[in-house]
Amino acid sequence: MSLAPIALFVFNRADKAQKTIEYLLQNPEAAASDLYIFSDGPRHGQDVPRVQEVRDYLRTVTGFGSISIIEQPVNLGLSKSIISGVTMVVNKHGKIIQIEDDILVSPHCLRFLNDALDYYEQEPKVACICALLYPLRKPVPPTFFIRGADCSIWATWKRAWDHFEADGQKLLDEVIRRKLTFQFDFDDTFSYTNMLKDQIEGRNDSWAVRWYASAFLKDQYTLYPGQSLARDNGMDNSGTHCTDTSDYDVSVSQEPVTVGNIPVKQSRQGYSAFKDFFLGLHKYPYFKRKRKRFKRWLRYLLTGA
Repeated sequence: MSLAPIALFVFNRADKAQKTIEYLLQNPEAAASDLYIFSDGPRHGQDVPRVQEVRDYLRTVTGFGSISIIEQPVNLGLSKSIISGVTMVVNKHGKIIQIEDDILVSPHCLRFLNDALDYYEQEPKVACICALLYPLRKPVPPTFFIRGADCSIWATWKRAWDHFEADGQKLLDEVIRRKLTFQFDFDDTFSYTNMLKDQIEGRNDSWAVRWYASAFLKDQYTLYPGQSLARDNGMDNSGTHCTDTSDYDVSVSQEPVTVGNIPVKQSRQGYSAFKDFFLGLHKYPYFKRKRKRFKRWLRYLLTGA
């Protein structure tokens, strides 16, 4: 099995980037993995020293099979940076593991992603492997599939990424034409439709909702672990699109996850758990007390926007 290259996207938080890399290096596979680091350029003069601090740190990084640093002279923004970076890597290698600079992974994360990439490589129904699981209330299987694609720390192949549609209007029109809005919105528990409309109208710049919609419309699926193999470390007001909260940390599994031997179709149990999670935004007293903060956290986690 050849290991997938890792694409890490960074901006102006040297401490976050360092922590993410330190956790990646705890994975045995890191030493033989090619690492591509995409460093976005400054938005304005105040960003220049912080972006330079990140780049100075990146030049000290060792421990991977190879390291390539791609520095943008101007600010592309998260969406353009990820779309162009992922496209570059999958066109060269045929597959990718993508991670942003505020994700902390389990020592078994890269093994899970690589095992799944290898196992499902020839399965056209599988578009994405995701290592981060929401803080679900209901139990889920050890691994399971959900229709669509996901973000934060995920893996895919060129064959799936080739279906990515950057035109949000085309995606929305197709969802509506095929009368799929209810399913697209997880039985009306979370409005991905409105998120897609906001992207079209310029209120967010989410690449992730377009990735989700692209796979959803192809009737493709994402594989999840039953216990999260990563957590978000960005919800401390240090990022462009985040808020300060530790209320929604997920418990990261310290055990390996076995891949394979499940049907490639949407898990009823997993789907029910996702719906319950989304309903928690509106229904459960705990979430009612913290709804605004929770929604900001969820939007950041799903879209980076």
